Amino acid sequence: MKLPTEIREKDRSLAKRLAASCPPGLHRTLSVVEEAAEGTKLWCGAAAAMAWLGGRRGRKAAAAGLAAAAVAQLLSNGVCKQLADRPRPPEQWFPHDEVDDRPDSSSFPSGHTAAAVAFTAAGAPAWPLAGVLCTAPAATVAVERVQSGAHYPSDVAAGAAIGLASAWLTRRAPHLFLRHWL
Repeated sequence: MKLPTEIREKDRSLAKRLAASCPPGLHRTLSVVEEAAEGTKLWCGAAAAMAWLGGRRGRKAAAAGLAAAAVAQLLSNGVCKQLADRPRPPEQWFPHDEVDDRPDSSSFPSGHTAAAVAFTAAGAPAWPLAGVLCTAPAATVAVERVQSGAHYPSDVAAGAAIGLASAWLTRRAPHLFLRHWL
C-alpha cells in the first residue's frame, strides 16, 4: 500500500511520537485493554452485559454490535489485509517488548479498531448509554494499536472507517433487503 509521501511521513512521525511518549502506567493499561480486545473477547463480554442488563434494547444493541463487529472483521481481515500487503512499523521505534507479539499479517487496516468501532457504532442507536460506555474502550483499543507498534495511525483510521461502514451496513441491511427484494 503506497500513501502519498507527505501523509506517509506524518504517519511515521506520529507513530514514533506515540511509541516514545507513553508512560509505563498508561502502557500497562493499554496492554490490558488490547488483551481483552484480542479475538473480540471485550466486545463479546460487553454484549453479554448489555443483553443481561438492558432488557430488550440491550439485547438489540448487543446483537447489532456483534453483527457489525463480525462484518468489520470480515472486511478488514478477510478482504483488506489480503489486498494491502503493508509491513508493520519498524520494531526499533518501540522501546517495549510488545512488538515481539505482533502478528505477521498486513498492517493495513487495523482489524481490532474496525471491530471496536463497529460494535460501538452499531449498538449505540439501540441503547445510547451502552454506546457511550463502549466509546472509551474502543478509543483505547485504537490508541493501543499504534502505541504497541502493531499499526500506523493511518491503519487505525482505515479500521475506524471500516467499523463505521460495517455498523451502517449492519443496521441498514434489513431495510435495504426488504425494500429491494420483497
